[in-house]
Amino acid sequence: MRLFTKAILKKLTANGASDFEAIAYGRGATEDFVPVVKLFTPDGAATWLLTALELDTDGEGGERALAPTGRAFGLCDLGMGFPELGYVSIDELMELRGAMGLPVERDRWFKGSKPLSEYADEARAKGRIAA
Repeated sequence: MRLFTKAILKKLTANGASDFEAIAYGRGATEDFVPVVKLFTPDGAATWLLTALELDTDGEGGERALAPTGRAFGLCDLGMGFPELGYVSIDELMELRGAMGLPVERDRWFKGSKPLSEYADEARAKGRIAA
């Protein structure tokens, strides 16, 4: 199974572009997006709720073309009791294997229902992502 469908990539990219505009050009604050996708290790305890692809300018001289950096932002829980907000490498997620050698999977039925900060608050209180 693919980790990211075209629709998921489109939404992650749009969220990343919005954050880039806010950070790089001071056009408002970054948003507290609803998670777009939930990934997990089926044979482990790791879970990720991702909201945006990290984007940066592509080209020299301040050209405005944006390109993905290969990292995504979200709530990351490696199953050690300390979920945290941060960036994760997409390539590393695709290469990661759990205890029985199974790859990371996408939860096809996950639908984010609240902003990422609320998931993060709950995860910190429980010591794990419970979405």
